[in-house]
Amino acid sequence: MNRIKEVLEEKGIKQVWLAEKLGKSFNTVNGYVQNRAQPSLEVLYEIAKILNVDPKELLDTK
Repeated sequence: MNRIKEVLEEKGIKQVWLAEKLGKSFNTVNGYVQNRAQPSLEVLYEIAKILNVDPKELLDTK
């Protein structure tokens, strides 16, 4: 499970924008956001860099 949705909401960022920055389809990013799919570690680190957060903030550690 990840916290990408929460971080996007906290920062007021849309999934479409993130998909464009990642060079991935909206459907792929939406899968990550809805926890239907998990990004690879490389993609997770890229998302963290784009969102300017520590990669650990994107992980649900509960």
